[in-house]
Amino acid sequence: MSIKKRRIVVKVGTSTLTNELGNSNLRSFERLAMVLSDIHNLGNEIVLVSSGAIAVGANKMHLPGKPTELRMKQAAAAVGQCENMFLYDKFFGYFNKTVAQILLNAEDIRQEEKKENISNTLEALLEQGIIPIINENDSVSYTEIESEEKLFGDNDMLSAVVSVLCGADLLVIFSDIDGFYDSDPRLYKNAQLIDRIETIDETTYSLAGGAGSRRGTGGMRTKLQAAELTTSQGINCIVTNGSRPEALYDIAAGKKVGTLFVAKRG
Repeated sequence: MSIKKRRIVVKVGTSTLTNELGNSNLRSFERLAMVLSDIHNLGNEIVLVSSGAIAVGANKMHLPGKPTELRMKQAAAAVGQCENMFLYDKFFGYFNKTVAQILLNAEDIRQEEKKENISNTLEALLEQGIIPIINENDSVSYTEIESEEKLFGDNDMLSAVVSVLCGADLLVIFSDIDGFYDSDPRLYKNAQLIDRIETIDETTYSLAGGAGSRRGTGGMRTKLQAAELTTSQGINCIVTNGSRPEALYDIAAGKKVGTLFVAKRG
């Protein structure tokens, strides 16, 4: 499979963008910007879905830990989103790329008129060679950071919804592990990576386990949900390790990377 001259959505999570102390991981920002710019230079259209606003904001506000109160979560999201976009603009700018910010919440997706406006905005930006950077609008929406019934789930589902909205050819979800395993590789040394999944069913979900890293909120289950949505709409989905954004070069070369969830055709 080649991603040359394709429309690609890339999702990056909190665990990739921050270090163990909760600070912005500048090396990750720079490497991600360089690789995506390089892939963009090959003629591909790139959409980036980015998490990390609350974690980055909490650290910049010098809070003692991750906030638990809604108003403080939203305040941290507002601060963190500003910081993240500053870094994205800076690092993508090094590679002569223009980026744009789009903040979404669940109502934007549920209302047909708003959904159409989002699609039109994305199309206009991509036509101009601009890289849209999309995040959940946590500073004004409480649904995703408080509700037990989250629509997006650490932006995994958001990236899938965006992939469908913009008619992507491929969704790449950067995780904190190498892909989808038959058991949790952090707990079981003999866990085996599954490099290709044709069908997502209850057996697949039973292997997914619980929550993800302590800095993020999404686990493998939300990635399965995202893959199920995209593949049902004819979009391939790959889950791989965000510590190696260079994996996109391997994907472009048709090499096996992480776990490929195969799109349903016809």
